[in-house]
Amino acid sequence: MSAPFVAKATAAFGHEKLAGTGEVVVFSYGGSFTENLRKSVFVPFSKATGIRVVEVTADFAEPQIKAMNAAKRVDWDVASISPFFSGYVEMQQAGTYVPIDYSLWDDEALHGVPESARLNDAVVSFQDAKVLVYDARVFPKGGPKNWADLWNVKEFPGPRGLNGSGGPTVMLFALMADGVAHKDLWPLSDDKIDRALKKLDEIKPHINKWWIAGGEPVQLLINGEYAMTSAPDGRSIGAIKQGIPLRMTWDGATLGENYWTILRGGPNSANAQKFLAFVNRAEIAAAFTQGTGFPGPNINQLKYLPADLAPLVSITPDNAAKTVRLDNAWLATKRADGKVNADYIQERWLAWRAQ
Repeated sequence: MSAPFVAKATAAFGHEKLAGTGEVVVFSYGGSFTENLRKSVFVPFSKATGIRVVEVTADFAEPQIKAMNAAKRVDWDVASISPFFSGYVEMQQAGTYVPIDYSLWDDEALHGVPESARLNDAVVSFQDAKVLVYDARVFPKGGPKNWADLWNVKEFPGPRGLNGSGGPTVMLFALMADGVAHKDLWPLSDDKIDRALKKLDEIKPHINKWWIAGGEPVQLLINGEYAMTSAPDGRSIGAIKQGIPLRMTWDGATLGENYWTILRGGPNSANAQKFLAFVNRAEIAAAFTQGTGFPGPNINQLKYLPADLAPLVSITPDNAAKTVRLDNAWLATKRADGKVNADYIQERWLAWRAQ
């Protein structure tokens, strides 16, 4: 779906509840992500509503938001926040975000975005999965089907990769490879962490490289330095769409999410509400997914996605049923020693990596 088509399709229904004037300041992650977001969402929003989008970009929004609040001068309206960020709960409790006005949303958005993704003061902006991806050139007759197969170096030989900075996700992979059912993974108690690290001891000699940046694993697969690896779904989908012979395995994929939030004290809160209502409309959600590679939560977008893309995204029912969602509430909970669970797990992970 091209941006001009989206703009034409949304002009008629955008002018009613969402018409406005002025501007809205929206944060995004820069680079190709923002370029594609501009084409698929920002420009169509402005054409449909008359509201200009002012872009601000950074690697992460959270430090800037904390600084703006400390200075009592909030210059942004809409930001994408990771609930995995250790200060998210504190920022939420401090009233950093404005409640979302769902009365502006159309029926297709309200029915398509599950209630679990529609919070009082946030709405899921996109889902980010870590999936098992393999090189079809190495396994032309069929590759690994789950994380246990990544550990099975006899039947599926070849160099492996795993994400080196993702303690919780890699521990989940190890537990699933060791036979733990999806429903029994959380919480990551000390005994489960010990079990996961013991299982990781088995595969550590076969890890060719621990990748860090999201673009690394796909490139290493293309180069032949990996036979299989964990990898972000968006990057993998982008490569597959370019004709690169990669295959994604959804069984046990870990699913995280980012939130759209409206910042309290921002200069254009009313326009920010209209922006969130617009971006969650099914056709626009489909354009967002095609532009960025990461799907928003509106499952009604599936009927607007190309037939070759829909089976690859995490919100397709068959894929969604196989995923494991990160327990952000538990990860953000403080332990008796004052550390949040996420930080404690990361410490255990880094200590294991250093051995």
